[in-house]
Amino acid sequence: MAEPAELIGAVTADLARQIDAWRRWLRSEKRVSPHTRAAYDADLGAFLHFLARHLGGPINLEALGDLRPADFRAWLANRVMAGFEKSSTARALSVVRGFFRFLDRQGEVHNAAVGVVRGPRVPRSVPKALTVGEAADALDGIAELASEPWIGARDTAVLTFLYGCGLRIGEALGLDRRTAPLGETLMLTGKGGKTRMVPVLPAVQRAVDDYLARCPYQLDPDDPLFVGARGKRLNSRQIQGAVQRLRGWLGLPESATPHALRHSFATHLLAGGGDLRTIQELLGHASLSTTQRYTDVDAARLMDVHRAAHPRDRR
Repeated sequence: MAEPAELIGAVTADLARQIDAWRRWLRSEKRVSPHTRAAYDADLGAFLHFLARHLGGPINLEALGDLRPADFRAWLANRVMAGFEKSSTARALSVVRGFFRFLDRQGEVHNAAVGVVRGPRVPRSVPKALTVGEAADALDGIAELASEPWIGARDTAVLTFLYGCGLRIGEALGLDRRTAPLGETLMLTGKGGKTRMVPVLPAVQRAVDDYLARCPYQLDPDDPLFVGARGKRLNSRQIQGAVQRLRGWLGLPESATPHALRHSFATHLLAGGGDLRTIQELLGHASLSTTQRYTDVDAARLMDVHRAAHPRDRR
């Protein structure tokens, strides 16, 4: 089997075979999305190219087994010198560790050194949600900026889906025409192939019905639900561009993006009394720790209210 084109000269044939097996495993067993697989490929490729320079020749399986903590630290230091963000390096280290675990399970390479190397400390990111008023303004105002009424109805339906159901932008734009008319629930296969049931608000149903009534294209069941001006599946960049224009028009913060509406969905549910386990299922998070970030958002909001309202905390 030939080496992957982007790794020619950096790895030997035995390692190239294991890289190919790892890629197949990510695709078929882990069901990792194409976008994420491309990011993993780039991180592992950069690591192996560094090793080839660092060790002075193509890398084979034996060389990976002989790596010491100092070799991994040299790679991390090289990334710091190259100006990579801490979050990017932390992800790359996670990818490399995952590849070594795969090799260990295959009985090809065992290297404990990769497990003792500490990555950069990354500040815990807190999702930036819109206020209830900002979310309402976004849904009410997006149609005003559209070039045609049906496009305005389409953009309103997409944003209403994101805020009303907590969908990712890719999940909403990946829906087919057979999805509508919408019922009270929607079965959705999202990130990582995880299937979940999403309740559908009447407001979402009405927004999608209005868009379809205005859409100039005759859409068959296998066609996309949301289409662009030429009748092809709508691209996320078009929605992102529309929201960018909306930010300027309404004076919304830079954090007001399509994905922020998903964050707003979770934050407002939590503030309204929703429990984390339910919100985890609605969002399709594999881990509760991911959903727990929203408790930080709500705690920050409560602190702001406390400081503004308590007579002993007024400055």
